[in-house]
Amino acid sequence: MKQHLIFIIYLFAFLTCSSVSVTQTGIQEIDTPDSTRISLLTCAPGGEIYFLFGHTAIRYENYTRDIDVIFNYGIFNFDAPHFILRFALGNTDYQLGVTDYNHFTREYNSQGRDVWQQVLNLTPREKEKLISLLEENYRPENRVYRYNFFYDNCATRPRDQIEKAIDGVLQYADNMTDNDTGVTFRDLLHKYSEGHLWSRFGMDMCMGSQADKPINRKLMMFVPFYLQEYFNTARIIDKKGQIRPLVSSEEKIVVTGKNAIDFQSGGITPMQSALLLFIIVTVATIYGLRQQRTLWGIDLILFFSAGIAGCILAFLTFLSQHPAVSPNYLLFVFHPLHLFCLPWIINKIRKRQRSWYMQANLIVLTLFILLWAIIPQKFPIAILPLALCLLIRSGNNLILTSRSSKKNEK
Repeated sequence: MKQHLIFIIYLFAFLTCSSVSVTQTGIQEIDTPDSTRISLLTCAPGGEIYFLFGHTAIRYENYTRDIDVIFNYGIFNFDAPHFILRFALGNTDYQLGVTDYNHFTREYNSQGRDVWQQVLNLTPREKEKLISLLEENYRPENRVYRYNFFYDNCATRPRDQIEKAIDGVLQYADNMTDNDTGVTFRDLLHKYSEGHLWSRFGMDMCMGSQADKPINRKLMMFVPFYLQEYFNTARIIDKKGQIRPLVSSEEKIVVTGKNAIDFQSGGITPMQSALLLFIIVTVATIYGLRQQRTLWGIDLILFFSAGIAGCILAFLTFLSQHPAVSPNYLLFVFHPLHLFCLPWIINKIRKRQRSWYMQANLIVLTLFILLWAIIPQKFPIAILPLALCLLIRSGNNLILTSRSSKKNEK
């Protein structure tokens, strides 16, 4: 049960950092960077939702001391007190871990996930500074940090440490601060959840209108593959004005022969499920109207489910510190009132009395559907048949009570 709860929470969090099991390796032996090499590692996505966006780590090699370790900012502990609640609130703490290189590559090889290595073209002084920064980050009092999946994650942390270590200026090939890119957070979530439609649907449900605003290239680097891409074309301009590429070489150090297609999920899609539900509700409603039956059990299931979904959305919108989840216009369709007012709703339906709640819901859903194209938020298309199901049932109550009222007048 706990695993299912964790999976659901991850649907709301759109993790960009896949962590690995870590064997903590002491780094007190790290010394000056003569005969050292530092590389950025980019790991391919996997099949689980928390592997969809890949992963970033830093590799440190010291040939004279026979050190080869991985610095990994993607470590978290499921067994931490109130982990699920804290994750949903956006108060999740991640930490920097260090593991042996061979252990790291074995784990990714077993998961069928390739790993690319970009050797950083740093001077001895820059290597020394970067090692010092990593060592400082790894101190017990510093290694834990407040995780933020868009702004402070396993990809942005290595980038920031590398930029700090540069003795001069790191110049990217593109304008990194221009927001006129036409790319949004939601676009990137869609790009890396292709073939995982249920995960995408869950993320789309939780992401609010802020996720549909264009972002700059600097923010795109929360995705490890964008960090890899921009590093490949970046240049270092030292204090003397001399220019050199940031990356001296790139190679694939873990080759599994698998790609993203191998991890895609199949089965019935959210849209197919929503359409099937819409057909069932429509047919049942037509039958109920012809037979003059309320079929209130359908309303109980539909509005209960919509109310539960609304509670989750309201929690994320008003209480969570996760970015881009508020405001969420899906609260016009799924909201807690469906759940809180359910006993009163069902009581009115069973007694064939007009429900003002159903009338208000019919108006709100009609406006939502009519204004769909101009609402400043992109919705998954599967929302439309779900909204129509609630609209149809609200209309059903009004039609039956209207017929009943006319009969009583006669």
